[in-house]
Amino acid sequence: MSERAGTRALESDLIDVDGLVKAYYDLKPDARVPAQRVVFGTSGHRGSSLNTAFNEDHISATTQAIVEYRAGQGITGPLFIGTDPHALSGPAYTTALEVLVANGVRVLVDEFDDYVPTPSLSHAILAYNRGEHGDLADGIVVTPSHNPPMDGGFKYNPPHGGPADSDATSWIAGRANELIAGGLDGVLRSEPSAVETYDFRGNYVNDLENIIDMQAIRTSGIRIGADPLGGASVGYWGAIRDRYEIDLVVVNPKVDPTWRFMTLDWDEKIRMDPSSASVMASVVAHKDEYDILTGNDADADRHGIVTPDAGLMNPNHFLAVAIDYLYSHREGWKIDAAVGKTLVSSTMIDRVTGFLGRDLWEVPVGFKWFVPGLIDGSVAFGGEESAGASFVRFDGTVWTTDKDGILLALLAAEILAVTGKTPSQRYAELTEHFGAPSYARVDAAATPAQKAALAKLDGSMITATELAGEKITGKFSVAPGNGAAIGGVKVTTENAWFAARPSGTEDVYKIYAESFLGDDHLAQVQLEAKAIVDAAIA
Repeated sequence: MSERAGTRALESDLIDVDGLVKAYYDLKPDARVPAQRVVFGTSGHRGSSLNTAFNEDHISATTQAIVEYRAGQGITGPLFIGTDPHALSGPAYTTALEVLVANGVRVLVDEFDDYVPTPSLSHAILAYNRGEHGDLADGIVVTPSHNPPMDGGFKYNPPHGGPADSDATSWIAGRANELIAGGLDGVLRSEPSAVETYDFRGNYVNDLENIIDMQAIRTSGIRIGADPLGGASVGYWGAIRDRYEIDLVVVNPKVDPTWRFMTLDWDEKIRMDPSSASVMASVVAHKDEYDILTGNDADADRHGIVTPDAGLMNPNHFLAVAIDYLYSHREGWKIDAAVGKTLVSSTMIDRVTGFLGRDLWEVPVGFKWFVPGLIDGSVAFGGEESAGASFVRFDGTVWTTDKDGILLALLAAEILAVTGKTPSQRYAELTEHFGAPSYARVDAAATPAQKAALAKLDGSMITATELAGEKITGKFSVAPGNGAAIGGVKVTTENAWFAARPSGTEDVYKIYAESFLGDDHLAQVQLEAKAIVDAAIA
């Protein structure tokens, strides 16, 4: 970790906004160069215009591909579109509108020309599709989420409201690259004048009373601080305060595409990741001024929870507390509704879930896996270790099918208002009952060939029988919940586990590990995990 981690950004850390936007229009990608092609990860296509990875040609071609995809799927309803404050989001938003309008797509933009958080767009899609319109809506969010200011991002959400699955994104990316290789022949563009408006913020905020006990928060009188971290939720927090008359302060209402007010992440980069202690350093400095203090990333699909007694909570800790609280305080949920978690999330969730008498639904990394369960109510909560989660309404019906950082931040306030305990105090009680796990993620160097081998690794190829002094009880290459490929491997023992997955952007693989036997045992698990994986992919 850099010595500058957690310190204020300097002028030399800031992007040249004009240069970044100029490169968006001036640099033209070569579809023959892998780094310059459209590639959809777990959260859309991302990259920087400076690296010819996120440019006008990418967005015009990708939008045209989305138009063709939705036509092929029979999607004829409106397309909701929103954007975040990243410097490249504005130009990409305009490009997308030009293509959508030229193709005759009915487009709905924000009524107040405000930023649109990812969960608000998901909420809008689902609200429309619950009506009897005779057609279905979908949407686009122009955001690279928590990525640095130099990046742009472009996400497509089909009619289910959540992240598009790999079948959709593979088709869209493939078609976009064909269009780029063909000189954009077939891409239609026109002035983006014929658009309609939608009150994303008002509809989202007014509906919160159907999923969060806003009355309990108001009557408790707790003091809440909400920091949008310069992101898309900046206009939402004031609206929530005014609508529900709660004691809430927007800690930092500034919006600046350079994010000059941020503290640097572990590697001296500016990121809007509310789960990072370095990023949240300036927020944590105010922890004693509020009963609950929260942060969101640039598109508000992630949450950070800060309490006076513990500072910034580990995301895994808050997920465990949220599950424990929700399944004990939501009488309208199905009695057989499962708990959803990604397989690299803490085993504390497993233990809490078992104590609650609920089924655990463990899926690969990626929020898209929770979508079907959230829609039909068979999964009432879905959460990721990276501080992303959503859950269903009081009556058990779907709220959003994408991560909702605003929702989880408000849940932290509800937990304190109802129980009189901060989420961190409640987590301390859980550890007394279930044990206190040590959790960490580290990276290990790997060549592209080794990464490819790891992605295809079968658990049966691991010959080790012990891990850090304990008998290995499971070797998984598919998720127990849905049988989907992990894209790596997970190994478990009675008191520990590790999972290894290749990075999609760097020559490393990620080792997630946890131990209920302390930090020293965790370190041993990490060391042996690397040896086990290296031997298996050799």
